[in-house]
Amino acid sequence: MDDIVKAAIKKWPNVPYCYGWLALDARGDWYLRDEPTQAAGPFPQLKGSLIQHDKLKAFIHRNFAADERGAWYFQNGPQRVYLQLELAPLVLGVRRLNLGETGAGAAAGFEVQAHTGQDVGAVQSCWLDEMGRLYLLTEAGLGVVRSMDMDAAADAVASGVWGEPQEVAFADMPARFGFVREPVPASV
Repeated sequence: MDDIVKAAIKKWPNVPYCYGWLALDARGDWYLRDEPTQAAGPFPQLKGSLIQHDKLKAFIHRNFAADERGAWYFQNGPQRVYLQLELAPLVLGVRRLNLGETGAGAAAGFEVQAHTGQDVGAVQSCWLDEMGRLYLLTEAGLGVVRSMDMDAAADAVASGVWGEPQEVAFADMPARFGFVREPVPASV
């Protein structure tokens, strides 16, 4: 977390939490969801405004974390902005390493990185939901593999790098892996 964010939390410790205004889709893109967007329909059917500003995305990435419930948020200065997740808390990129190349979190010729640019560490297991989406449980948490990286991920699965994919129902994933897709205030 940025030092300026830590200082803002200390200075204004009782700022109310924000819900429904920020969302993460299955490609790792961030969306702002203002009140009219929220009223018009649920995420991801109605996504909202795509955040394209690179410095804002980098700020979100540096201040992205989960609370004790497994609800993910962006700490925006003194205000905690809880996220809606389309699929999982992390969106993972997978790439094949070239011969002799090493990378952070590399295993048997493949590197896995979160949408935040964070090294996710070792892949502990892999999972397939009923829609055929591939998820990896990593040291950093659960992530869905981006659709554009499925070719490299399929090669990693075929080579046995992450073990045999296990089946899991999408609806069971939040409870099984300890995350909240659509956080709401504790009093609701």
